[in-house]
Amino acid sequence: MYRIPFDRVNWITSSFLIGTALIALIGLPIYLLKFGIDWFQFGMFFFYLVATMMSITVGYHRLFSHLSFKAKLPVRLFTLVFGACAFENACLDWASDHRRHHKHVDHDEDPYDISKGFMWAHIGWLMFKLNPEPPMDNVNDLRKDKLVMWQYNYVHWIGLVVGLIIPSVLGYGWNFFNGMDPWTGALGGFLIAGVARIVVAQHCTFFINSLCHTVGRQPYSSSHSARDSAVMAFLTFGEGYHNYHHEFQHDYRNGVKPWQWDPSKWTIWTLSKLGLVEGLRRVPDSRILLAEMREARLRAEQHLTELRGHGHSSAQRVSDAVHEMVERLTANYHELEKAVADRVSVSRETLQEWQNETRRTMREIRRMVSAFPA
Repeated sequence: MYRIPFDRVNWITSSFLIGTALIALIGLPIYLLKFGIDWFQFGMFFFYLVATMMSITVGYHRLFSHLSFKAKLPVRLFTLVFGACAFENACLDWASDHRRHHKHVDHDEDPYDISKGFMWAHIGWLMFKLNPEPPMDNVNDLRKDKLVMWQYNYVHWIGLVVGLIIPSVLGYGWNFFNGMDPWTGALGGFLIAGVARIVVAQHCTFFINSLCHTVGRQPYSSSHSARDSAVMAFLTFGEGYHNYHHEFQHDYRNGVKPWQWDPSKWTIWTLSKLGLVEGLRRVPDSRILLAEMREARLRAEQHLTELRGHGHSSAQRVSDAVHEMVERLTANYHELEKAVADRVSVSRETLQEWQNETRRTMREIRRMVSAFPA
């Protein structure tokens, strides 16, 4: 376990993270038991949560950190304002940390390196100062953006006013005009759409750094710790398909399969149809399938090696059967690899056929290996 010297505690950040969590866990239940919650307070919470999370996923992450598409002023302004309401620092800082994470994933230079422990990747890296702090020399492109720099200079004021004061004022006004105690409404707005929403949004984001580097599938690459989690995708507006994202970080999509839950992808696509964003970057289907086949082939070869290590009399027979399937998978892989290298256009039907064959082969390999006695 990675140990942090006590003198490196970031007291401001730690106090905010711990304080808001305690208020949400203690203050909110007391308020709800005493006053309950009406549809207006719930509506504010829902709007602020969606606006905040989408501003992080669509704005901070895919737009500014990875330049996955280009956005016009209304989208950039909205995501920067409500991104500030997440209290996850300015977009410039966030993008710098995230770009460094991708460049040095699972190594010491990775700000939220999972090899230092789950809690470090989740929240510890924020609560303890890095010494020395890494230079922000990887966001020079964003420094040229006047709107990004405006948010960088006023991020805490924006978050305070828009994320905490306005919900309180709206709660006050709603109760006042409906003949109820306005101060109860103000407190509800502060606790529910303000503090509780901040805590939920932050920890959903943090779980991408921790849980999605610990639990889940790795269909595209096992060379790093990033994993796909459908559960986390649901909770983070599509960010849970993290193994795919680490392989193809500039794709505006994270949930690349049609059935995968990725509201951020759908939002970006819709905004493109409305003329508010453009230049959507996406990885060709052939490259995605190539990555899947490469990983499937590696896993099959690992299974084959395990089988050969068994001393049972039937090991060679099973090994030969698996080897034959691996050869078929390898042939498919090299055929597609050559097509991609030669920039040959591959039809969607051909890709689907390759993919189906890969899945059938891997299912058969898994069946044979699982049936083989340990």
